[in-house]
Amino acid sequence: MNNSITDIKGIQVGHAQDLEAITGCTVILCPDGAVGGVDQRGGAPGTREVDAMHPVHLVDKAHAIVLSGGSAFGLDSAGGAVRYLEEKKIGFNVGVARVPIVPAAILFDLGIGSADVRPDADMGYQACLNANSDAPAEGSVGAGTGATVGKILGGGQAVKSGIGTASMEIGGGVVVGAIVAVNAFGDVINPEKNEIIAGARSIKKGPLKIGEGLFADTLEVTRGLVGRTIMGLASRQNTVIGVVATNAKLNKEQATKMAQMAQNGLVRSIRPANTMMDGDTIFSLATGKKKADVNIVGAFAAQVVTEAILRGVRAATSLGGIPAIRDLENS
Repeated sequence: MNNSITDIKGIQVGHAQDLEAITGCTVILCPDGAVGGVDQRGGAPGTREVDAMHPVHLVDKAHAIVLSGGSAFGLDSAGGAVRYLEEKKIGFNVGVARVPIVPAAILFDLGIGSADVRPDADMGYQACLNANSDAPAEGSVGAGTGATVGKILGGGQAVKSGIGTASMEIGGGVVVGAIVAVNAFGDVINPEKNEIIAGARSIKKGPLKIGEGLFADTLEVTRGLVGRTIMGLASRQNTVIGVVATNAKLNKEQATKMAQMAQNGLVRSIRPANTMMDGDTIFSLATGKKKADVNIVGAFAAQVVTEAILRGVRAATSLGGIPAIRDLENS
């Protein structure tokens, strides 16, 4: 166990990024196919092939999931994963060809770095080439390269975020893991202490520290905005996207339920979550080896999503003039 989504056998992760443009993508590969599901709750999603993951549709397995920066432009990166898998002769057999099933979701990172440079098919392909079953890098890499959190006071008061992963063995050899790119409008909360660990920085002057007035508290700020719109430009630059996976044997309905329950981990650790300015989307993958009750699997899926979110912000590094909490803690 390396406390990552790659603890699920058959799952590989690869990142690719452009640190100068401050954007990137992450590919979660499952070459043998995995039963997929999805739960999309935010009001501003950018997705591809999501319908294929719904229980009433024909295809039941995905061969990769792509998480990408670049807003809607970044959906092009999924084409690179499709090309990679086709070269490996992996995909849904339609007789005359094998069609790789590659759902994807994007986050908005055009406000940091270069807005005219986005993840494309070549970057998606490179992420596949980089994929392996080792513990993936966390922080400001892959889809988390341009991620930020806490934008109620504008992008200039945000905190740099990133991508995080976590896993746990829940009994009987069943493992649940998650990987999440954290790019929230709201603040990231440590639910054990009910305290903000990353979010909109206060505009107050002086030597402020985490836990001592550094963060404005997005919910408190919104108290004074009731009756007004908060959907300004900076507040649209969001979306938390991720994948939960398990080696449990689940069908599409159960995989969808796991994705739904996993969103509870997002709600526990991000405040507010699922807003009209976020496109919060969680995919699920089940490799189908171990027998397990979906209620138990889903409950722990929420736990690993929370842990992945906390790790994503803690591992982030400052980029584009936006400070990470590791630098704020040491300042």
